[in-house]
Amino acid sequence: MKAFEVVRGIHWVGAVDWKVRNFHGYLTQAGTSYNAYLILDEKKVLVDAVKAGFEQEFFSRIRSVCNPADIDLIVCNHVEPDHSGALPALLRECPKAKILVSPKGEAALKRHYGEDLPLVVVKEGDTVSTGSRTLSFHPIPMVHWPDSMVTYIREDRLLLSNDAFGQHIASSERFADQLPEGQVIVEAAKYYANIVLPYSRQVKNVLGALSGLAIDIIAPSHGAIWRQDLHQILGAYTNWAEGRCSRRAVIVYDTMWGSTETLAREFAEALEAKNIPTAQLCMQGNHVSDVITEVMLSSHVLLGCPTLNGTLLPTMAAMVTYMRGLRPQHKVGMAFGSYGWAPSAQKELHQALLDMGMSCPSGPFAVNYVPAKHHLGLIPAAVEEFLELKAIGE
Repeated sequence: MKAFEVVRGIHWVGAVDWKVRNFHGYLTQAGTSYNAYLILDEKKVLVDAVKAGFEQEFFSRIRSVCNPADIDLIVCNHVEPDHSGALPALLRECPKAKILVSPKGEAALKRHYGEDLPLVVVKEGDTVSTGSRTLSFHPIPMVHWPDSMVTYIREDRLLLSNDAFGQHIASSERFADQLPEGQVIVEAAKYYANIVLPYSRQVKNVLGALSGLAIDIIAPSHGAIWRQDLHQILGAYTNWAEGRCSRRAVIVYDTMWGSTETLAREFAEALEAKNIPTAQLCMQGNHVSDVITEVMLSSHVLLGCPTLNGTLLPTMAAMVTYMRGLRPQHKVGMAFGSYGWAPSAQKELHQALLDMGMSCPSGPFAVNYVPAKHHLGLIPAAVEEFLELKAIGE
């Protein structure tokens, strides 16, 4: 395993996880990478480690350019185990190394790996000279843990951005422009929707704080490195953090005997008749992590479910729970579905949309048993009302 030189004297020495398909509930069909960066200068500095279990690959890459025992400093941008899991093994290989960590990271690292760690706390704007380079450290709290920070290398205009701007992609290519066009931004959107979305207010603060740095390369902790068209990912993050999206709709539903699915199709037809692009996602065949990406990218969200035992079908209950945690902003929502005894599930969906801060019609569109022709005839007017609503904050 060989190191990869990102710029002269700075090497990617991470690991590629081709097998992982679940990242704490997030479906990672494209795998992922655990990125670490080694700076070779008068001082040798390693920025981040890799997940436990990938030590052999990690050390093989380090040894291809450097004796690990010569490493002077280890920067821990983030304590989460996919970044720091190899740290105990790393300290055994790097006996003289000190660990640079944010104030919040100090306590977190001790909780993970014990009190006896060679820690040096760095604060906003603190710098370290490696010889020909200057590293500065900038906390980005709650993007997406309290300890998170980024490392900036002024001379290379290089931002080691931690989880910000990352994607879950396994690849032998290191740069975003080497991958198929569009793949990286699609995976970056999914990454943001499933990991960063609840912290959009903090992302806005971070984007403002980092705007004063001259950046030519963004090297995240997962996925591909950005070296071209940085406006694409920076603009996308600005839009996602602000809750801006295209005028489009996503219909998320499950069905028992087809009635709710019939309503979903009719709603889609009525929306498309108004020139609103619409996606229909049945929870029997779609994963919550893919669905929430569509939700983030859509202005209008419809949730459909029949009533089962007085509440939601389990698949829709899981989806609603997932959405509540990620808190998509600036949306217009509608609940619909079929019921037998009482429209409990539809009322539950309606309340969930309101609780998430969405603008909604006065109540759900609920049909007893099988939708008849006159029920379906009401849908165009319901869509008309739905499309006239403005998202809260618009």
